[in-house]
Amino acid sequence: MDTVTSLKNTKFFASQERVALRNCGIINPELIDEYIARDGYQALGKVLTTMSPEEVIDTVKRSGLRGRGGGGFPTGTKWEFASKSVNDVKYVCCNADEGDPGAFMDRSVLEGDPHAVIEAMTIAGYAIGAHQGYIYVRAEYPIAIKRLEIAIKQARDYGLLGKNIFESGFDFELELRLGSGAFVCGEETALMTSIEGNRGEPRPRPPFPAVKGLFGKPTILNNVETYANITTIILKGAEWFASMGTERSKGTKVFCVVGKIKNTGLVEIPMGTTLRDVIEEIGGGIPNGKKFKAAQTGGPSGGCIPASLIDTKIDYDNLISIGAMMGSGGLIVMDEDTCMVDIAKFFLDFTVDESCGKCTPCRIGTKRLLQMLEKITSGNATLEDLDKMEELCYYIKANSLCALGQTAPNPVLSTMRYFRDEYIAHVVDKKCPAGVCKKLLKYEVDEDHCKGCTACARVCPVNAISGEVKATHIIDQDKCIKCGACMDTCKFNAIEKK
Repeated sequence: MDTVTSLKNTKFFASQERVALRNCGIINPELIDEYIARDGYQALGKVLTTMSPEEVIDTVKRSGLRGRGGGGFPTGTKWEFASKSVNDVKYVCCNADEGDPGAFMDRSVLEGDPHAVIEAMTIAGYAIGAHQGYIYVRAEYPIAIKRLEIAIKQARDYGLLGKNIFESGFDFELELRLGSGAFVCGEETALMTSIEGNRGEPRPRPPFPAVKGLFGKPTILNNVETYANITTIILKGAEWFASMGTERSKGTKVFCVVGKIKNTGLVEIPMGTTLRDVIEEIGGGIPNGKKFKAAQTGGPSGGCIPASLIDTKIDYDNLISIGAMMGSGGLIVMDEDTCMVDIAKFFLDFTVDESCGKCTPCRIGTKRLLQMLEKITSGNATLEDLDKMEELCYYIKANSLCALGQTAPNPVLSTMRYFRDEYIAHVVDKKCPAGVCKKLLKYEVDEDHCKGCTACARVCPVNAISGEVKATHIIDQDKCIKCGACMDTCKFNAIEKK
């Protein structure tokens, strides 16, 4: 049975539509012949022998493909801007510096289908008049790097990179540049600054990269998934791609579904698929009989979608309208045991660490925002602090230099919007409803259930539990560090978390 057909026979893949991931897991990514056997480099041959650069750009524009890296800018329009910029030297760049926590979409494409990116970047070079491309890939992806190096060499050996490709007179070369793990280098101007050999910091825009980008020359930058769609669009036509998705969000989107869900992994779905379909049908629902509470999309730049909006259709505009965003495609599922204040603190803590420090609103504003969240989770905040925190969020969004700072408050704002009652519980009642924030927790022994077996006392790392054998034990609250070891050990459900 054909592999693609057999995948469709499984519940997990039944409602998926694999375009960007079409070859992943099907071909050997280290053998160019297997890629060619699945129509590899046919799109490049078609472009270089039968299409003008203007026709290529028009095809991409009519397809409705938008950038899959998070911003959602129309890909064809970006290429058109760069093609109209007059300069002897232009560049094509690929953002493979995937930094969102819990995301591995681009990694899977690079490891499973590297030639798709190489072919698409060559097509992009032809479309805008560039002869040099750079793939900026994070150094923490050694397998992806190795397979890209193999694929680039094989493409050169086959005459599909280098001089006079397909005897068309068009030359194109590709090089790899390794990122050092800086999240801010996912921002296009910071990425280009890093390729140039400088510290990865964003630059003010305008001028935009299509006018003045890498080394001051016109440049286009798309992420891995965006490029992975290009060859199929060329071969099957703009109308085919545009037939999938919604009016303003065409095609498919790859999501990395992780968290409190039965089926984790990569999911490629047509735009407009509801969040419910992803979680309940493809993901198999929430394990252990727990209730779905929220889904976080867009990584540190995104927002949380509450259970009440589970029927939201996933596309760029719908997610933005509810305070979330598509981002690169991370989708973290949370159940009823998740504290939304703690989630906001987690993502903000990440952003504080990753801020490049170039602009004051991001460098100092996000740090101050994190301090406010820590004050809330420790039970020391007031209702006035919530208002101040919200005001600071909007200040940071309006004044930060790049998208990292501009979107950093999103997890805070979205959780305050949909889960304000949890913030109030932390502030007014000094309690964490989900029982997550340690400084607001208290472990107590239930007299009716305690058998005096001493198991809890024996595992307590700070000797906070005392009591005689076969007598009810007591937890010294001043000594207790809220590690939960006693509750995990007790076989009689005698330890309560309050």
